[in-house]
Amino acid sequence: MPVITVDHSAALDGRLDRPGLAGAVHRACVEHVAARIPACKTRFRRAEETVVGDAAEEASVVHIEIALLAGRTEEARTALAEAVLALLPAHLKEAQGVHLSVEVRDLAPAYRSALG
Repeated sequence: MPVITVDHSAALDGRLDRPGLAGAVHRACVEHVAARIPACKTRFRRAEETVVGDAAEEASVVHIEIALLAGRTEEARTALAEAVLALLPAHLKEAQGVHLSVEVRDLAPAYRSALG
């Protein structure tokens, strides 16, 4: 915890600084929701196809989902989402025109994790 998933358009390959973004998101989780760096887990998923609006123009998307154990206030989750949204362009070459979004949600009560 937190479990972080970054979905991005295939067109952003080579433009997204994955290690830098993961590190920045991990630090934001520490600052805003008292996470611990060793507990942060980020995975990146490349989306071959993304469509925005009426699909009249080709669009690129980066969406970050941060799932946390329950107990954070709405204010803390909102502050984290805003912080991550603000730091995202710094880790993306040519961010203009890229649709950016962040969702912070609670994990299901049955979530479990282990190190094998």
